[in-house]
Amino acid sequence: MQRMVNYQALVRPLSRIEVSAYESRMRDRPEFASTAFLIQIVVVAVFLVPFTFTFVGFAIVNWISVTGDIAAGRAVEISDALFPLLLLAGLVVGVVYVVRRLIAHRGRWSRWLRLTEFALANGLSYSPASVSPSYPGAIFGLGNARSALDHFRSAGESFLDYGNYRYSTGSGKNRTTHNWGFLALALERSLPHMVLDSRANNGLFGLTNLPATFRKEQVLSLEGDFDKYFTLYCPREYERDALYVFTPDLMALLIDRAAPFDVEVVDRWLFVYSKTPFDMAQPAVHQRLLHIVDTVGAKTLSQTDRYLDERIGEFSANMVAPQGQRLSRAFPVGATIVISAFLVFWFAPIVAQYF
Repeated sequence: MQRMVNYQALVRPLSRIEVSAYESRMRDRPEFASTAFLIQIVVVAVFLVPFTFTFVGFAIVNWISVTGDIAAGRAVEISDALFPLLLLAGLVVGVVYVVRRLIAHRGRWSRWLRLTEFALANGLSYSPASVSPSYPGAIFGLGNARSALDHFRSAGESFLDYGNYRYSTGSGKNRTTHNWGFLALALERSLPHMVLDSRANNGLFGLTNLPATFRKEQVLSLEGDFDKYFTLYCPREYERDALYVFTPDLMALLIDRAAPFDVEVVDRWLFVYSKTPFDMAQPAVHQRLLHIVDTVGAKTLSQTDRYLDERIGEFSANMVAPQGQRLSRAFPVGATIVISAFLVFWFAPIVAQYF
């Protein structure tokens, strides 16, 4: 049954008084602490920008005087005209900076108010930022500085969590921040590890966007046009189990509702991943994600509520044998190409000497 969703909070007008009152109530909470230093940044900018321009002005005039390219009297005339202009320019830049930050500050709190009200109206909880969830999915547990952003959770019959996820890899100039949109739905039964790699979001040469690469011998071809939309990975000797889960009606729902996204089933979780973060202020985003839950998620739950790994043989154990718990990883194809190109470039001149 399709759920009724109230989107009014995302589109209704907000008054300045409402936003200010919400900020007063929420600004001391840890998940909103990222804005605590905003006023300090603005104050520093107001004083720093004009003085920076003035310093640059002194440096220019002193350079002109030292080089002797023009007479000292002329340099004084330039300085008399240049200093007020530089000071004025610094003040203008400072004012523009402050105004833009204040607008962004208010816009952020307006956005958070809308998302909080939307969550309350639909039986969800909302947090703008929180520590990394300890999920077993492919995008989680990687790198450092991990956090969930703009995410919504439900503690109903089936736990639901959706929003954005961020983590960083590398350090210094090589530091990279990775942003994902995700949906996590708790399942009732433990299932073999299976991944649906969407063909629609693959990169150059059809390489997956997922931060994990799986061995090709685990690819299972399904009937109809499903292989045009997804590449299905399942553990060896779990092909029958995958066919038990991915029935034709579930495959049709995946094609209709989740074709742009990667899907992962692992342990007791169903994950949906988007390489582009979700804009949670847009009603259409919630509509699409919740529709995936009500179609793909609901069908997965009903299809797997009696699943049993025959290698365990005990329904009450609700577990998967070790060989089916995780897919076998492969060395990343992209890294292989880069290393191969480097080796060819490095050793080609040496080999050429012998021919």
